[in-house]
Amino acid sequence: MNNNLPLSRPVNVPRRQFLKTGAGLAAAAGLTAVSSANPSQNATTQGDQTMSMITTSDGTQIYYKDWGKGQPILFSHGWPLSSDDWDNQLVFFGHQGYRVIAHDRRSHGRSSQTWHGNNMDQYADDLAELINQLDLNNLIMIGHSTGGGEVAHYLGRHGTDRVAKVVLVGAVPPLMLKTENNPKGLPIDVFDGIREGTLENRSQFYKDVTMPFYGYNRSGAKVSEGVREAFWLQGMMGGLKGQLDCIHEFSEVDYSDDLKKIDKPTLILHGDDDQIVPIEASALESAKLVKHATLKIYKGSSHGLAKIEAERFNQDVLAFIKG
Repeated sequence: MNNNLPLSRPVNVPRRQFLKTGAGLAAAAGLTAVSSANPSQNATTQGDQTMSMITTSDGTQIYYKDWGKGQPILFSHGWPLSSDDWDNQLVFFGHQGYRVIAHDRRSHGRSSQTWHGNNMDQYADDLAELINQLDLNNLIMIGHSTGGGEVAHYLGRHGTDRVAKVVLVGAVPPLMLKTENNPKGLPIDVFDGIREGTLENRSQFYKDVTMPFYGYNRSGAKVSEGVREAFWLQGMMGGLKGQLDCIHEFSEVDYSDDLKKIDKPTLILHGDDDQIVPIEASALESAKLVKHATLKIYKGSSHGLAKIEAERFNQDVLAFIKG
């Protein structure tokens, strides 16, 4: 792997101008949203940008973006990323006349970095609180990787009444871990290695993992250092404890029962060269468990297909939503 990834350097701008550049800097400066049951009152504005938060029942602040108007689409991101990973989709579907929402999972991105509660039950409950506080209905839920597990577990735990359609992208369900009943899964050593790399030097590990994540380690791949840096930056924004806890949730949690409870049209998208979540133990099995599933395989595509093949992905999802 190429470990010589140059770090981004800040632009030399006056301090006053720098402090006005938006919600991300407001968060870094320690500005917090006021807790309120009404999320429209839960915003800290800096310049022309708005930083929105909900405060969950256990006091955790969950950051979210909420753009546009129309039928809502809610995006759940993968590990160790943030809602920023969906920016291309947020803009595309916003221009198509949809209301687009994406949140930072607790201990990821700009949300609270918690010691406790970094588990899939709590992630699903956080998602339910966001959906309820924003009063989202006729909802399209899209989840990538760990976010696919989050979406599936929300549906299994909280039901499908508010949901119209579901999209699972490179998603971890039903179970990534190799067991006696799941022989196509990955051995525990793989996930122990992820834990070790994250704990000992997550900065370098997050740089390294971008190579298989986006298929950049394949012959002839066109490597984008910008995409790699964006992954690194999002990963480093999150809290180490929560990110470590989350490894168990995407690897050792069995989502089979959740998938069986999904009774809405579901599109399952996966690359057949996914080196992070191999298709054999994930999408191919999920398609057997979801009642109304359509399986679409991207030949030669990586785990990060929504980023690498954004135009194709966006059009396929749009066709599914409108179909």
